[in-house]
Amino acid sequence: MKSRLHLPKLDPVPGTILEYLVAHFPHIPAQTWLERINNGKIELDNGTVLTAESPYRYGATVLYSREVAREPESDETAEILYHGADILVADKPHGIVVTPSGEHVERSLLARLQKRTGLAQLAPVHRLDRETAGVVLFTVHESKRGQYHQLFSNRNVEREYLAVAGLNKSTDTKEWRIQNKLEEGEPWYRRRIAEGSEDGSSAGSNAITRIVLLESRDGLGLFQLLPETGKKHQLRVHMMSIGCPIVGDRLYPDIRTEEEAGPPLQLLAHRLSFVDPLSGEPRSFTSNQKLLWPAE
Repeated sequence: MKSRLHLPKLDPVPGTILEYLVAHFPHIPAQTWLERINNGKIELDNGTVLTAESPYRYGATVLYSREVAREPESDETAEILYHGADILVADKPHGIVVTPSGEHVERSLLARLQKRTGLAQLAPVHRLDRETAGVVLFTVHESKRGQYHQLFSNRNVEREYLAVAGLNKSTDTKEWRIQNKLEEGEPWYRRRIAEGSEDGSSAGSNAITRIVLLESRDGLGLFQLLPETGKKHQLRVHMMSIGCPIVGDRLYPDIRTEEEAGPPLQLLAHRLSFVDPLSGEPRSFTSNQKLLWPAE
């Protein structure tokens, strides 16, 4: 199975693609990447085989095969909520990547579902972070993916998330509408709110989330999150911005180890609703995954 990696715009710009791969996958030794390149196992989507000196090219797509000698064990299973002629909907547990990444290849949600169903063209229409659980939509045929992907591009999908987060004791607010611009943070894999866009007045706003506090108990809040856009880490950054970081978040407000962060990220893609672009039927799928919410 070939994995695809889109090269983002970076400042400073890495000197070579090899340099970027080493920095992007810190858990994989630099020597391993060099050996793969020397063996002709990494190429661009135009067929160009990379060398150790191939310069970094913003916008290029790198193709490579995963080689994991010892992949982490996992007992987690993803429930298939729906399997039709055109789409498959899965309920992803916490801790599983959607597509192959790092040491998670055969245990990725995509690889597991392809093996279980025999559907070689199965592809996700959208993504969830490894730490986020919940509903993921896949297309069965590659030719149909564009029509479903357009639902997200045109904001014709209603996405409801649930999150457990610490309460900000300085406010009695129960509902927020956060609108601002998210940009690359420091380090590059984090996101931050662009200066001057905090109040949502910036014409360049690209991230909008409606947040509702549903319940509060023992210093924690159960929140409903209704994103209107789908930027990377949008919900995590927006929850942090109201002073209510999500329980188990290893990146916000500060970078922490898994041991320091505690339980898995308490963020759940609870419901996905849309009108099917092929059949015209209204569809709605709800996750059966649970968050760690204290009992009364």
